[in-house]
Amino acid sequence: MTVSAAASGPRILVFGYHDIGVACLDVLFRHAAQVVAVATHHDDPAEHVWFASVAELAQRHALPVHTPDDPNSPEAVATFRAYRPDLIFSFYYRHLLSKALLDLPRLGAVNLHGSLLPKYRGRAPLNWVLVHGETETGVTLHYMDHRADHGDIISQTALPIALEDTALTLSRKLTAAAAQLLDRWYPALATGTAVRVPQDDRVATIFGRRRPADGCIDWSRTAWQIYNLIRAVTRPFPGAFSWLNGRRVYVWSARAPDGRRASGPPGQILGVGADASLAVATGEGVLELLRLQAADGPETDGLGLLAALAAPVGACFGDTERRSA
Repeated sequence: MTVSAAASGPRILVFGYHDIGVACLDVLFRHAAQVVAVATHHDDPAEHVWFASVAELAQRHALPVHTPDDPNSPEAVATFRAYRPDLIFSFYYRHLLSKALLDLPRLGAVNLHGSLLPKYRGRAPLNWVLVHGETETGVTLHYMDHRADHGDIISQTALPIALEDTALTLSRKLTAAAAQLLDRWYPALATGTAVRVPQDDRVATIFGRRRPADGCIDWSRTAWQIYNLIRAVTRPFPGAFSWLNGRRVYVWSARAPDGRRASGPPGQILGVGADASLAVATGEGVLELLRLQAADGPETDGLGLLAALAAPVGACFGDTERRSA
């Protein structure tokens, strides 16, 4: 069935992408909200698309779907203005919306951000909180203004980050929390009665997008810092990597450090564990690598990697980085 058949309330224009976009759009459907159109992104062929499709969900509900390269172009703004939105939502949409768009809805424009604002404004908060070894994150509903992730906060949900969490497991937790937060606050948003709490810019932190190259392991860092990088960018993200015997090697998982001191230079393979893991020296401590993969090869354990690359215990990761980059 189409949403319009039973929809009521304010006219809603949704900008959305990714799993959180799908989960939040589904919440609006469950509330029989009057979603008049959806804007989303074309999937990038250079990106591994592992998440659900906002476009497919909207099309199943017979909604108009727009994928402008620039939602702030005069042509796109005119298209969106024609829908006469009372309320705009942005759910993991990757473009900052212009004042021309934010001024359209009488009830305001609301964003769902994957951190506890004002901390971790900007791109990729999911990955950054893991890179930095945070023990808590969350989701924030807030009104949008001309600055990214800056407007008044409506509500937040905090989530603990487990030591074993990866970007994938944490993404699933954030998606569920986002849907619950929107479900709780949609009635107030639809009637214009939601609270507004200004953000404290004094404690704000801002981070940019992450690129695959940012997954390069610096073995002079501590074992904990490297462990956090690995879990922050492991599958379905591009992965943390180094070099061994002239081959790029991806590290897909590691064991949380146990405090052992390193007895060799950073990057040196110190030994093979009973579970075929590799014990590797870092700038501070030893890190055990569990699942690895040489470029163009199969994923394997540490022992399998040494065999595949004819690398002995005592070899160093990263020692051919400059020659093979």
